[in-house]
Amino acid sequence: MLSGPPVTPSVAIDQLLERFLSGSPRQRRSLLPQLEPRAKELIPLIPACLDRLDATGDDWAAGTLLQWLVRWGEPAECAALLARFPEGWLATPSAAGLAYAPLQQALLEQAYEEADRLTSVHLRQLAGPDAERRGYVYYSEVAPMPGVDLENLDRLWIVYSRGRFGFSVQGRLLRACGGQWEKLWPRLGWKSQGIWTRYPGSFTWSIEAPEGHMPLVNQLRGVRLMDALLRHPALARRIEAAST
Repeated sequence: MLSGPPVTPSVAIDQLLERFLSGSPRQRRSLLPQLEPRAKELIPLIPACLDRLDATGDDWAAGTLLQWLVRWGEPAECAALLARFPEGWLATPSAAGLAYAPLQQALLEQAYEEADRLTSVHLRQLAGPDAERRGYVYYSEVAPMPGVDLENLDRLWIVYSRGRFGFSVQGRLLRACGGQWEKLWPRLGWKSQGIWTRYPGSFTWSIEAPEGHMPLVNQLRGVRLMDALLRHPALARRIEAAST
C-alpha cells in the first residue's frame, strides 16, 4: 500500500507527481486515476521531469507523461518538446541502422495499430532482405538479430504502454502460464473459445487491451517464431528481470 495520507484533490500537483515518479509500478498504477483528471495541471512540470528520467532505460512514467502532454498540452508546448527530441525522447540506438522515430511517434500518440504494423516491418528488416521480400520472418532468422534492436523494440512498447505491452511482458505471462501456449493465447486476447482473434478488426488497439496484447506475432505457422523471439538472449534477459 502507498504510505502517507490518501490522495485528494487538495494535494498539490507537484507533490502528487513526486509520489508518482518515486513510486513502484504498482503504486504508480494506483495513482493514475488521481493524476489523469489533473493532467492539464501537470503539463508545465513535464519538461523538468523528463530531465530527471533515464532515456536509456524503460521507465514507463516518462512515456505516460509524454502521452498526456501530447493529448492535453497546447500545440506550442508539444512542438517545443518535439524540437528537443526530434528522434523521440527514448534513446533507441540500432546496430542495424534502423530509424525507430516513426514507431516512437506512433506509440507516443497511442496509435497502437500503426505501431504494431511498424514493429512487424522492423522485425522483417532485422531478419534481412529475404524476409522483407516474402513479407514475414522465419523462426530461424531470429537468432542473428541484433540484441540491441530487439531490446529497443521491447523498451518502446514498455515505456509507451504503462508497462502493459511488449515482448518481455508476453514472455513473463508465458512463464506464469507454466510455458503452456494454449493458456497464453486467451490471456493475451489472441484467442477466445478456441477461435483466433481476427486481424485487425477484432484486436483492441488501445491501452485498455489485455496485458501483453501487443505487439502481435503471427501464429498461423505455429509458435516457433514467437518462441524464437522470446528465447533470443536479449529478450530472455529482459523476461528474466521482469519475472523476478
